[in-house]
Amino acid sequence: MQPPEGYPVPSGHVCKLKKSLYGLKQASRQWNYEFTTKMEFFGFIQSKNDYCLFTKLTNASFVALLVYVDDILIAGPSSALIAEVKQYLDQLFTVKDLGVAKFFLGIEIPRSPQGMALTQLKYTREILADTGMTNSRVATTPLPTGVKFTQEAGKPLPNAEVYRRLIGRLLYLGFTRPDISHATQQLSQFLQAPCQQHWDAALHLLRYLNGTQHKGLFFHPIQY
Repeated sequence: MQPPEGYPVPSGHVCKLKKSLYGLKQASRQWNYEFTTKMEFFGFIQSKNDYCLFTKLTNASFVALLVYVDDILIAGPSSALIAEVKQYLDQLFTVKDLGVAKFFLGIEIPRSPQGMALTQLKYTREILADTGMTNSRVATTPLPTGVKFTQEAGKPLPNAEVYRRLIGRLLYLGFTRPDISHATQQLSQFLQAPCQQHWDAALHLLRYLNGTQHKGLFFHPIQY
């Protein structure tokens, strides 16, 4: 790296880094390698299907750890084992414990005696507000009935990027809204050159979301 201002070095020389610095292109990989190494040392196994997931199985219990950059979610039936993992992490990295998860990566996690839900109410309202659909008339189906989508369906949109961005946001919303998965899959086929028909269908989907904002995934206590 180039020497910092005020640090004298001979002409043509640079400084050699002994550790990764935040913001460098290698930093994220270095952090992931460091975190993975430390968790495996503690007995966790990294999932081969999702490298963000780490699990640890003991004779008496089980704990799962989900990491997204430096945000970590810990779950398991044993409070003692979870506390042990937290203590280990804090010794290594100085973590901030935010308590029982209520919000993670844009997903709300409300709880009640009946069970636990995963919703994206705030995210849904942001999409509706950004598209001017907050006060739109409610639709009862995700897509208009009797419509067959084609590549040449009317005039091409003057700004296809707006359509692409909206569909991308709706795809992320689908994590907790399986009822819109078919609709978003259909509309995502026309990202290259969307036409007016596709945009109208996307607005119809927003009208459906306006009437179903509180929907999400619900898990009864018996199921987990």
